[in-house]
Amino acid sequence: MSVLGLGLLSPIAVHALKSPPAQGSSPSSSLVVTTATGKVKGEAQTGYDAWLGIPYAATPAAAHRWTAPRPASAWSGIRDATRFGDRCAQASGWDPGYEKTITTEDCLDLNVYAPQGSRDDTPVVVWIHGGGFSGGAGQDTNPRKFVQQTGAIVVTVNYRLGPLGYLNLPQLRAENANGAGNYGLLDQQTALRWVRSNIGRFGGDAGNVTIAGQSAGGSSVCDQLASPTAKGLFARAVIMSGGCALQPAAAGETQSQAFVKEIGCATASDVLACLRAKPAAAIVAAQLKAPVRPSLGGTAFPVDPGTAVQTGNFTKVPVMLGQTNSERGLFTFQTYDYLGTPMTADQYTQAVKSTYGTNADKVLAEYPLSAYPTPGQAWTAVQNGSTSYDRQQLMARLSRWVPTYAYEFAESDTPHFTSIYRLQQQSATARDFPFGGAIHVDDLGYIWDYLGQTLPYDDDQLELSRQMITFWDHFATTGTPNGPGTPAWPKYSAKTGELMSLKACDTAPSSNKPPAACSKVTGDFAQEHDLDFWRSLGS
Repeated sequence: MSVLGLGLLSPIAVHALKSPPAQGSSPSSSLVVTTATGKVKGEAQTGYDAWLGIPYAATPAAAHRWTAPRPASAWSGIRDATRFGDRCAQASGWDPGYEKTITTEDCLDLNVYAPQGSRDDTPVVVWIHGGGFSGGAGQDTNPRKFVQQTGAIVVTVNYRLGPLGYLNLPQLRAENANGAGNYGLLDQQTALRWVRSNIGRFGGDAGNVTIAGQSAGGSSVCDQLASPTAKGLFARAVIMSGGCALQPAAAGETQSQAFVKEIGCATASDVLACLRAKPAAAIVAAQLKAPVRPSLGGTAFPVDPGTAVQTGNFTKVPVMLGQTNSERGLFTFQTYDYLGTPMTADQYTQAVKSTYGTNADKVLAEYPLSAYPTPGQAWTAVQNGSTSYDRQQLMARLSRWVPTYAYEFAESDTPHFTSIYRLQQQSATARDFPFGGAIHVDDLGYIWDYLGQTLPYDDDQLELSRQMITFWDHFATTGTPNGPGTPAWPKYSAKTGELMSLKACDTAPSSNKPPAACSKVTGDFAQEHDLDFWRSLGS
């Protein structure tokens, strides 16, 4: 399974709430909130309040598998909202808390975190988790330090994953064209509608909502930018290490038919009845051999987001976007060295040829094996270059239409995110692997408590965390990361290619200097990632 955005339960709770609502005898009035479907009682934490496991849609199981999300049922009394709901069905992975397969379909819940004390018209951030559209959950992210520092409200969301979220078959399109290929993305929109209707009751400003996400969550943000049915549900957008593309419906159908064959329903007289009768465990097992990803379709996702941002046919709100400086180092490790089979020279050549086709010889000449200590490092360099070129193109396209603020997380000495950090404590293979800088997911720990673990950041890195939270807060509040206490961050321009390089200073422990961040605007992004070469390929 992909490592992207999977995680560990926070200390707030360790069990899912699926029991009937509890009747509270004398609940604290500030922690009881009346939502459109009933009252919920949260729990006070140090410096913030949390309401966990609130249903925003009905359970999409049995006959309701592969249908658009339906309204959650109302309840009487006061619902206990101090424990997370179940995570959506997914295979096991290497992240803490995901050691076993999860088969729950009753999972369309969200979590609300708010500062303590008086709240009125507070900015709201809705976080969409990553996980390759096949894993993860809203509870992976504990926004404690973000809420405490900024006073913002943060909402984290679960949504359907894998084949349960993205199956695209002609039979499903015949039932209802709006949904096939993108049920999980429709879940996200339903959660945003819940926020619009209910967040004011928690003190939030429904007119000042920022959607943000990382990896598949970041791609989801761009998908929602391009969706006509998401218009009006958010005022700003943050895309962290995500792209702007949905595969065509035909490609989604090809994947889906392979899944149907793998699970044993291809010859059934009623394919949908066969699929809906399968246990979730069988669906999760089949997706390991026949994965399914989101695809275009219906009135909600009629246009490829990549095309939408190029033509200006998207919801025009301010956008912040960026990446880490070695996005692909994680995937080289995950695919090869983690499995005990480091990439060979022949595998490097074949990977370049299969990925870059007619341009493969040019890529091999630009990135010769002789220039790198190992084939894996050569492959990481190639992938970092092509990925960075795609990101630069997205920055340029968005900046034509909306205020766009671009960044690169360049803190190369950071402790890697929890799963890799833990592996490095246990394995020489992980300790010695040359990741090449800050890898995919490393930036999240600077904004949230991610995967339930606090990493050993030094004082300068903690100052970088404070600065990044301030940038993100300014953007969520005003639509620009600029404000008191941070360096000036210009709008992205394709002419200059300047972006914010986010990094910590290197203050010696014996120094009397206070900890500091050394983030600065730089125009070196293209040179550092060899983007002139990638541009020459006409990518």
